[in-house]
Amino acid sequence: MIFTQSKSLGRDTVSMETGKWAKQAHGSVVYRVGNLVLLATVCASDDAKEGQDFFPLTCEYNEKMYSVGRIPGGYFKREAKPPEHEVLISRLIDRPIRPMFPEGYFCEVQLLVQVLSADKTVCIQGHAITAASAALAASDIPFHGPIAGVRVGRINGEFVANPTNLEMQTSDMDLIVAGTHKNIVMIEGEANEISNEDMMAALTFAQKVIADLVELQNEFVSPMNITKREVKLKTPNEEVTKLVRDYAFEKLGKANRNTEKAKRSSDINEINKQTVEYIKEKLGTDEYTKEVKHFLHELEYEVVRDLVLSEGIRADGRKPEEIRAISCEINVLPGAHGSSIFTRGQTQSLGVMTLGTSMDNQRYESLEGQKEKNFMLHYNFPAFSVGEVRRSSGPGRREIGHGNLAERALKKVLPSQDKFPYVIRLVSEILESNGSSSMASVCSGTLALMSGGVPIKAPVAGIAMGLFSDDKGRFAVLSDIAGIEDHFGDMDFKLAGTKNGITSFQMDLKVTGLGLEVLKKAIEQAERGRDHIMGEMLKSIDKVADHLAVTAPRIHQIQIPKDRIGELIGPGGKNIRAIIEHSGSDINVDDTGKVTISSPDTNSLKKAEDMIEGIFRDIEIGAIYDGLIKKITDFGAFVEIAPGKEGLVHISKLDSKRVANVRDVVTEGQIIQVKVIGIDKQGKIDLSKKDAPQKN
Repeated sequence: MIFTQSKSLGRDTVSMETGKWAKQAHGSVVYRVGNLVLLATVCASDDAKEGQDFFPLTCEYNEKMYSVGRIPGGYFKREAKPPEHEVLISRLIDRPIRPMFPEGYFCEVQLLVQVLSADKTVCIQGHAITAASAALAASDIPFHGPIAGVRVGRINGEFVANPTNLEMQTSDMDLIVAGTHKNIVMIEGEANEISNEDMMAALTFAQKVIADLVELQNEFVSPMNITKREVKLKTPNEEVTKLVRDYAFEKLGKANRNTEKAKRSSDINEINKQTVEYIKEKLGTDEYTKEVKHFLHELEYEVVRDLVLSEGIRADGRKPEEIRAISCEINVLPGAHGSSIFTRGQTQSLGVMTLGTSMDNQRYESLEGQKEKNFMLHYNFPAFSVGEVRRSSGPGRREIGHGNLAERALKKVLPSQDKFPYVIRLVSEILESNGSSSMASVCSGTLALMSGGVPIKAPVAGIAMGLFSDDKGRFAVLSDIAGIEDHFGDMDFKLAGTKNGITSFQMDLKVTGLGLEVLKKAIEQAERGRDHIMGEMLKSIDKVADHLAVTAPRIHQIQIPKDRIGELIGPGGKNIRAIIEHSGSDINVDDTGKVTISSPDTNSLKKAEDMIEGIFRDIEIGAIYDGLIKKITDFGAFVEIAPGKEGLVHISKLDSKRVANVRDVVTEGQIIQVKVIGIDKQGKIDLSKKDAPQKN
């Protein structure tokens, strides 16, 4: 049967349909808003693989170029490896969907959202999350949903749900929120230094929109009378778990009071080995070894959380709001344009900044067309940072996501291209990791920018917040979470910002949602933590360096009349090539007449600037010019005094004494000083060498 449902939500009408397309998928929904058409499909294995001990969920988001009537670029002319923006939207779908599956459900699930038709007036992110949820809701796969997603902007002081891409250009925030009918599950976005109150107001607004979208999904699936498939969830053996608890619980509790990570890990590993041997000996078999190891992990989860909730003591001995020790260094790499080391506890980021010219910007293709990026932040997470051995490969989803979060945090404080016409690349090399390396990347990036002389509006610091809660109603919000608290916690909430407000944020949950009151406490506590971290950072450098690195390129911009761009370029590019060749600078001119000159050498930059200005400067009688001899004849020499502008030095004006042969005095390619002595009605220029002072 075919089921459809539609509803007007604000200015959009959302419709869902199933039973017509992709019918062999276990769940499929055609989701429409305006001319946007998404196909969301989901399939799940009937049973978990033998020995499977984790939930293998794959979420993929793909854009088809035919959705906007374009043929893909490249040699093969087909969609290939997903670009970064598709990877980021795949993560947006995965993060709120993942915690909504039953505990112990280990069957493989594959969720795919494809853009079949695009609409430039409809933003996709929130709708992609909602479409994915609808496909799961319309399937027999176990799922504690539905959930929904919404993108929130604020235009002219008013919150707007799912604004257009054009509207987002004037928005002071870009917030993507996912949740259930009453709780928030995921947050992602950036803002122009908004206040905590503005953040909470935006989340409250988003929650209302989400509730309407969840209700639409309930209305959509209600007539289907779906019976979710019966799946045997993996549950622990009660006899074995009791033996493990009786033997290891107190031992693990004692070990987890050790505040030194290496010693704590060593003690816990030893307890785990002893427990495995004890159970093997007690039961006379080793068939439960894997189950014992899994339950030991669950016991540690219980011990770590109870210590915080009952006594307010964290695994490393800190109080809930306490920040780990921080140290900062700047200019640690003499060959880089800007560099820093930021260390917080056992997390350490090396931030390296490189300045480039417009030729170095990143060009990429999306459904909206060709785009350019003048700021990039790349995050690297090598195996040695956590003491592991692992095959090196290209950046994965995690690296791309962490880099994007840090990039969002910093791009809001960068100077405009008009004021600072550089392409900026930041790289965060994670040298150690024990919690929130993405926020360490924000801090090291700020310090690298400041040490490199980039005139940022304000320094940015970042912090990761965690949450422990239980079924008794107790909860504790933790500042600056370590790896163990991220692993065993209910929330990972990262916030970055300046003294004036929030610039980026990201929240993921392992529970099925959080109320706004808990989020409010986390945001307020995060601000206090950010202020402390900022204070420590500014001890190493309290203002932006007043000069760029010696090795950095020098860039200057000149505005020329738009209708005279051809004069600068010249026939076949003759003029601009001559300026590049003779000055040693790189030159780029855009369609607006903005000319960008770049060179590692200040003298070369000045030379190119003078030559360009010479093209558009009116030639004046009596003015002195440095000229290039282009051609020699019997009666004189033709001299170029500006690109595309030549005059004649008659043989009688070459020297104060009589000249018999022009070549006795000058040669082609020689630079001489000449004086303009006349310009006729046709614009022909008469020059004199003998009347101009000559350089030695």
